[in-house]
Amino acid sequence: MRDAVKAEFTAIIEAAPEGGYWAMCPEIPGANGQGETVDEAKESLKAAIELLLEDRREDMLRGLPADAIQATVSVG
Repeated sequence: MRDAVKAEFTAIIEAAPEGGYWAMCPEIPGANGQGETVDEAKESLKAAIELLLEDRREDMLRGLPADAIQATVSVG
């Protein structure tokens, strides 16, 4: 497994009509979370972001030629 990379994303959190909270991340389409508290909603969203990014990474790497160059870039 790759070393963990720290990144920050925006969490939009709203009270859910049925109780608790919904959370979404505008930078990662499809990343949503929910919880009884704001902290639970943020943790749920964090897990969703991690799963989506890992799945997208694996999907992108699938089928690449063996000689494809993989490098790390930093965005500041």
